[in-house]
Amino acid sequence: MTETHLHLGWRTALLGLVAFQLLVLAVMMLAAPQNRPANRWLGLALVTIAGLLVPYAIGFAGAYDAWPWLTFTPFAIPLAVGPFLYAYARSFDPGPSERLVWHALPAVLQTGYLAFCFLLPIGPKWSWYTGGHNTFVAPVFSVLTLVSLAAYALAIGRILARYRKRLANQRSDDDRFSARWLSDVQSAIIVGLLIEIGFWLWSLVSGGIDYFQETGRYLALGALGLYLGVAGWRHASLPAPLPVSEEVGSNLLDHARPAHDWAAIAQDMAQRTRTELWWKEADLTAPRLSRLLGTNTGRVSRAINLGLGMNFSTFINGLRAEGVAEALRTRDVTDLLDLAFEMGFASKASFNRAFRARYAMAPSQFRRQVSDPDFSPPALKLKRARS
Repeated sequence: MTETHLHLGWRTALLGLVAFQLLVLAVMMLAAPQNRPANRWLGLALVTIAGLLVPYAIGFAGAYDAWPWLTFTPFAIPLAVGPFLYAYARSFDPGPSERLVWHALPAVLQTGYLAFCFLLPIGPKWSWYTGGHNTFVAPVFSVLTLVSLAAYALAIGRILARYRKRLANQRSDDDRFSARWLSDVQSAIIVGLLIEIGFWLWSLVSGGIDYFQETGRYLALGALGLYLGVAGWRHASLPAPLPVSEEVGSNLLDHARPAHDWAAIAQDMAQRTRTELWWKEADLTAPRLSRLLGTNTGRVSRAINLGLGMNFSTFINGLRAEGVAEALRTRDVTDLLDLAFEMGFASKASFNRAFRARYAMAPSQFRRQVSDPDFSPPALKLKRARS
């Protein structure tokens, strides 16, 4: 009997190291104390990506030659990547009731198929692997993986659009909730999809690529997994998902009420908010402002949306931009960012965006121009900011 030795080359070492790092990050995400439902889904996604690397890490070492019974071991379940990342994004914006178990069904079936084949005797197992599996089943799984990644990238895009809208309508510090990070999750899925398509086209055009030519594919997928893991850990303490707004329930009563002059109501709310300096609260929310105004969240949201033609975040940050401009006109300001935080802005990015939307120039440019005696600031009017 010929003895087969393992060869621990650079491919095995590199892919093995990446898989190990992914598992460490997964454990960190699963153990994160904040926002546990979301972080657990991301942890499971990282475990799945690590599993995609394992067959190639041990395959390059010759493990399947040394131990043929390892064939069909259910390490790699690519149909689980999309559902886990979708569930992660969904945790931040639950939306309508949905049974996520149905999303797991393709991955469960793929796992069951591999487990069944793994338990076959070595002879029939190898015969099926080199015959029907490689000819029919493996191509079907490849196509389903591409379809799954594309579908979940689109689904996360819809969640992201809804999430951003809810953030902007409920919070003035919406940048803290990192909608941009969820957009990066969607982008990672798209990049993974493009990698899979690229190697599939290469194989199709060349008549097939060998085991070693797929090294780049798995290194790229490992790099994507590490990015998701490291960035996900940095965002592990994201604030909890937003509560369901009163806005929807209140809108159901609109047809039973007399018409309102939302423009007049909004101007009154804006004047009171400006005068009382409520806009300086860094974490001001629509429910909090509604309590200060002595009304309900639905009325505040409709007044701002319909009367001013903007969302809550744009409204409050516009008032903050006015506060910064007034301070620049009346005070000797040395640090713009400190002033922005004093006025309630949550980040430099939201400060610059809101100020440009309000005054059509950067804060630094405004500061230079206020010293000019001929400088005339734009008329006091809240402007729509890009959300």
